[in-house]
Amino acid sequence: MDTRLQLLTNWVRQFPGFEQCEAEPVSGDASFRRYFRVWHHANPTTAAGDGAPFIVMDAPPEHEDCEPFVAIARHWHRQGIAVPDIVQADLKQGFLLLEDFGDQLMLGRLNTESADQLYRNALQELTLIASQTSPSDYPLPPYDATLLEREMALFPDWLLERHLGMNLENSERALLDTTFSMLRESALAQPEVTVHRDYHSRNLLVRQDQPRPGVIDFQDAVTGPATYDVVSLLKDCYIQWPEKRICEWLEDYRQSSLEAGLHRADPETFRQWFELMGMQRHLKAAGIFARLSIRDGKHGYLKDIPRTVQYLIVASGRQPALRHFHEWLSDTVMPRIETSIGPAPGQEHLPQ
Repeated sequence: MDTRLQLLTNWVRQFPGFEQCEAEPVSGDASFRRYFRVWHHANPTTAAGDGAPFIVMDAPPEHEDCEPFVAIARHWHRQGIAVPDIVQADLKQGFLLLEDFGDQLMLGRLNTESADQLYRNALQELTLIASQTSPSDYPLPPYDATLLEREMALFPDWLLERHLGMNLENSERALLDTTFSMLRESALAQPEVTVHRDYHSRNLLVRQDQPRPGVIDFQDAVTGPATYDVVSLLKDCYIQWPEKRICEWLEDYRQSSLEAGLHRADPETFRQWFELMGMQRHLKAAGIFARLSIRDGKHGYLKDIPRTVQYLIVASGRQPALRHFHEWLSDTVMPRIETSIGPAPGQEHLPQ
């Protein structure tokens, strides 16, 4: 018996119009959170499914802290960012009743014809997010050196050693340390903005009759590097685009964020920030995907590791200072990934 589902259902039923509701599973995510859809009926005799839909988040308090989500959601909603409105909240139990943005992830709507408009809409929303101040009741944590290092350490700890079974030699650890140091210093040198921290095609919802994407999964927002979110979006771990399109979208965002006063970078500087920030992001993501499989039994994320590490190989190949890291990734790490998981998607699989 799902005790929390029963508690959640009873909690929702106390509110007018939800007295007869049943919670329908919508999805889970990479955390302990789960999501359900419930229907509001102004008339209790209305047939099931004919009312207005809402989402209930189940965030077990022993695993998830809802306070950041609530504080950020309310602040961003007041500033006009397209995040779900919070209808009811019980932080002690870890239940939230939210506005329903539907089920259509941006990832599922992306194709050659739709991509330009979807990405331009997402980049406009991102400029608005990056321009925000911290909520008055929840100062956003800094994306500091400690956090950057801890995230990159997920790559050797979970992917290389635990998943691939590699016993790293001292020279390999030194190579990782040198690379991590370069990426950390580049990130810390960037102008600081508000960072969503997981801004990609699985956390953006295409809404009916609304050009702006619905933004979800923002509870880990921080104050940090100006290019972190744009690299999450344009070098997405779940879909890859031709270089030409990425460059065009990146320049659009550089211009809009420049006009918003978020930085003063020229195209070359911004692109270098973007490349090195992407490496930090993809080291973290590849480690998290391995951890999700090993620790949480969520093995579906393994298939995204080859693409994610391929981003690392391409980006490091553009940095003369990272030549040895690039060669090590290409010659030592990637063959093990291909044997364990499979090859990275080739150019023939890119959307054109």
